[in-house]
Parts: sequence; structure tokens; C-alpha cells
Amino acid sequence: MKEMNELEKYYNKFNEEKRLNSRHGQVEFITSMKYIHEYLGEDKRKKILDVGAGTGRYSVALANEGYDVTAVELVKYNLGILKSKNSSVKAYQGNALKLKRFENDSFDVTLLFGPMYHLHTKEEQLKALSEASRVTKKDGVILVAYCMNEYSVLTYGFKENHIKESMAAGKLSEDFQVLSQTEDLYRYMRLDDINALNEEMGLARMKIISPDGPSDFMRPVLNAMDEETFELFVKYHLSVCERQDLIGAGSHTLDILKNTK
Repeated sequence: MKEMNELEKYYNKFNEEKRLNSRHGQVEFITSMKYIHEYLGEDKRKKILDVGAGTGRYSVALANEGYDVTAVELVKYNLGILKSKNSSVKAYQGNALKLKRFENDSFDVTLLFGPMYHLHTKEEQLKALSEASRVTKKDGVILVAYCMNEYSVLTYGFKENHIKESMAAGKLSEDFQVLSQTEDLYRYMRLDDINALNEEMGLARMKIISPDGPSDFMRPVLNAMDEETFELFVKYHLSVCERQDLIGAGSHTLDILKNTK
């Protein structure tokens, strides 16, 4: 796993709050919350674990709705912001690979929204899924977010004109799969990679969606929209985010799994 001090340095500079409150961040948040609620239902007794909670965008919102929420965050800086919001969230510093603080079958819903971005090996990713499965009740729900390969190739490679140097440095395969190295911050996935993890773990997919769709590609356009047009864009996105012909084209996917252990 990426050394903690490298992630600390990154997130000390990267304004996660600003990203999540931006127009493209709002699309991701609104969409993800729609599906979280779909599987939570109205039972406020349900217990939620947010692993890699960041600054608490999801955990605090859910706690404010009355749910019992526990958050785990690796980066101390992010954890400090989360705790400063004075919510009912029970927040701890911790690692997605070692959730030993929690007993088996403790939570109804587990969110794994950040850790898979930074786990470079399949073994680490499987360990994170295994720990999420262990602490989630049988037939509970695990929602897992991934950064997608094509977004990285199209933006960093072609849009920002790093494609030739990336190929020369061996950072891309012949079929344009990003080959993440240990010094890289992110791991980029294709659907085949995600499917292979689920198969090995024995986790049953209920849905896979694109939480942000084209919004990351359209940041200036979204920012220039008036409120009514932006609301129409969100409505459009929610109507197509489950379309399988669009999955993988956005910057993220959200895999919604039933814990069938």
C-alpha cells in the first residue's frame, strides 16, 4: 500500500472539500447518495461503516440523517476536518487492510469509496474487500468505488499530452492499460479487473453504476451552467448512470455488492 506519509503529503495539498462541493463533485455525491439510500431504506437503526471516509462528506451527511455511522480514515489531516464538523460520526484513524477494531458482522452497509484508488496490488485490493466483507453482516451491502482506466488515458495521456512519454516510460501497456507503479498515487481499473476481484472474493454484484458519468470531462461546461440547466444535467445523468454501455467511460465506477459470505 502507498506509504501513509505520501498520502498525507498529497491530501495536505489536495482540497477534497472543494472537489466534493464543485459541480462535478456534486454529481458524484448526489448519485452515490441515491444508491446508498436505495439499499439503506428508512431503518435508521442500520449501522454504516465508511472506510476511507476522507473529510466526512458521506459519513457526516448520513449521520445528520439519523443513521449510526462509523468512519475510518487513514490520513490524519482529513480525519481532523471530519472531526471538526462535530457530528455524531464515530471517527477513527485506520487502514482499510486492517479493520481489527471491528468485530465480524458489525455493519449493515459498508462504504469503500477511497481505499481502492490507492491500493496497487491485487492482493491488497482483495484484502480490503475481505476486511469489508468480514465486518459487514451476511446479506449486507458493500459499495466499492474505483478509478477508471480510460479516464486517466484520455485526460492525462491525450488531453494533457503525456501519452508519448507515458508509453516510452512503460506506464501503459500495448492496449493502453495504465501500469501503476508503487510510486504512483492511483490505481486505474477496467471492468474486467473489477469483475475478477468479485469472482475471487465470491461477492455478488447487485448493480454497477457510473457515479459521475461525463462530468469530470465537462468541468468548465458544468461550472458555466445556470442552476436550472445543471439540475437538468443531474436529472439526465441519473437516468443513464446504470447504462452498461457507459460504465467505465467516466472517472469512477461504483460497484454495489451483496455480502453473500
